[in-house]
Amino acid sequence: MTDSKTPLLDELEKGPWPSFVKDMKQAAEKKPAAADLLNQLELSYKDRIGHWKHGGIVGVKGYGSGVIGRYSDRPDLFPNVRAFHTMRVNHPTGWFYKTDALRKLCDIWDKHGSGLTNLHGSTGDAILLGTTTDHLQPCFDDLSEAGFDLGGSGSALRTPSACVGPARCEWACIDSLDICYQATMTLQDQIHRPMFPYKFKIKVSACANDCVAAIARSDLAIMGTWKGRIQVDPAEVRAYADAGLDIRGEVRDLCPTKCMEWSEADRTLVIHDGDCNRCMHCLNVMPKALRPGKERGASILVGGKAPIVQGSLLSWVIVPFMKLEPPYTELFDLIARIQDWWDENGRSRERLGELINRLGMRHFLKAMGLPAVPQMVKHPRTNPYVFFWPEEIDKKEVK
Repeated sequence: MTDSKTPLLDELEKGPWPSFVKDMKQAAEKKPAAADLLNQLELSYKDRIGHWKHGGIVGVKGYGSGVIGRYSDRPDLFPNVRAFHTMRVNHPTGWFYKTDALRKLCDIWDKHGSGLTNLHGSTGDAILLGTTTDHLQPCFDDLSEAGFDLGGSGSALRTPSACVGPARCEWACIDSLDICYQATMTLQDQIHRPMFPYKFKIKVSACANDCVAAIARSDLAIMGTWKGRIQVDPAEVRAYADAGLDIRGEVRDLCPTKCMEWSEADRTLVIHDGDCNRCMHCLNVMPKALRPGKERGASILVGGKAPIVQGSLLSWVIVPFMKLEPPYTELFDLIARIQDWWDENGRSRERLGELINRLGMRHFLKAMGLPAVPQMVKHPRTNPYVFFWPEEIDKKEVK
């Protein structure tokens, strides 16, 4: 084991859960960079500050993103992490790897870096933690030779990510894997060459269960959904009731829009689909009895983000239903309009949701050519005045 003295980090190895400290100590047996990283982290815990600094822009030829520069502010104590850059590797959609591909990835990182990885980062990339400036280009060349590419970082389109969708999930209403792959391939320039006011994230969930948390974590969320009536199997509904499921208490009463009626006498469930917001609670509780409607597509939402520059935001629905079939022309046309408007009007480090908050949903919808729906109203009007666009006034005068 490493001879470093890390009493504070040692505390994190105690308890019932696996600890990253154990992994770092294992890496430190082979890699001097991992050993110095361990000691610097111990110092950070002791001093209660992070001992990293930004010392300049680093990257690989032709790319403006995918590499995050990181330098120690105590190279005198920890020379092996003087430069400790991170590389983001674009993951396969749905995070499906073959074992030989993972071995290639790890062999490349053992050759060029600290051996420490994070599978996967919050964006979805495979994160390779810690290499030196002179190894960046050779590492990228080896990754490219093995079939890997870098993901997004900085003020660029971040690597699109998706749930496993139709590969493993019975609730999938869209092919999240193909949509994510096509987005990655179509928007390569935005991923590799930062051009926006700040980061832009696209995440795809094949149903409203939202296993990639797209609503909370992406500037543009694609959520699988359906049109029309939920498919109901009355015999299976009665079977659930006969098996002891409290359909009144656990299904009907927990429906957020109260769109259901349950008759205890004849064991029948009636769903008023016009009031349903497709939260999928009832489908999750009674999967044999209830299935999504037959006409499948997606809702498009915008504006989700974490609380970095301003507070956190959940996404707004801007397109309640869009048919999503290859080559996804309507989707990519909408993404282009959104990014153009944000790029034209956004301030530095202002996310899309913050821009919509600042200028108003009214301006955003007009620029997108999308109709407003009642669900977009944040709160009732606070003044009696009615506003018109100038062109609307001109039309009235002509008449």
